[in-house]
Amino acid sequence: MVKKLNKMASKAKAAPANQIASAVKDSAETILRAGQGAFAKVQTEGQKVLETLVREGMAMQKKGQRAAEDKVTEMTTKMNRVASDITSQANTTWDKLETVFEDRVARALNKLGVPTNRDIELLTKRVEQLTAQLAKMGGKPAASKPAAKAAAKAAAKPAAKKAPAKKPAAKKSGAKAA
Repeated sequence: MVKKLNKMASKAKAAPANQIASAVKDSAETILRAGQGAFAKVQTEGQKVLETLVREGMAMQKKGQRAAEDKVTEMTTKMNRVASDITSQANTTWDKLETVFEDRVARALNKLGVPTNRDIELLTKRVEQLTAQLAKMGGKPAASKPAAKAAAKAAAKPAAKKAPAKKPAAKKSGAKAA
C-alpha cells in the first residue's frame, strides 16, 4: 500500500490534481474494503470462538456438576456411616441399661422373697419326684398334679410379715374434767 502511494506520489508530480484526488479516493476505498473484510472475518471467527467458548463452558458445568454429585454421595455415605455407628452405640447402651434394670428388679424381688421362674421349676420337679417316690412306696398323693403345682407355688412364697397395726389415738373429749 505504501509502495502504491509512493508510486502515485511520483506520478502526482507529473499528473494533474484530478489524478491525485482519484488516487486518494482509490486508496481510501481500498482501506475501507480492508476494514470491512477484517470486520467480516472477526464476525465469522468470533462466532466460531464464541461457540467454542460455549462448548467449553458447558463441559466445565457438567464436570462441576459431576464433582458436586460425587461430593454429595460421599457425604451421604459418611453421614449414613456415622448414623449407623451412633445407632449401634445407642442400642448397646440401651441393652446395658436394660440388663442393669433387670438385675436390680430381680434383686429387689429376691429381697422381697418372690421366687424366680427357675425356683418354681425346681420346686415343681422336686414335688413330682417326691410324688413318684410316694407312689412307689404305696402311698396316695394328697392332691392331683395341677394342685401339686399350685401348692408348690404357694409354698415357695414366704408369708409376708405384717407389722402390728397402730392403735388409733384416743379421742379427746370436748369438756375437760375439773
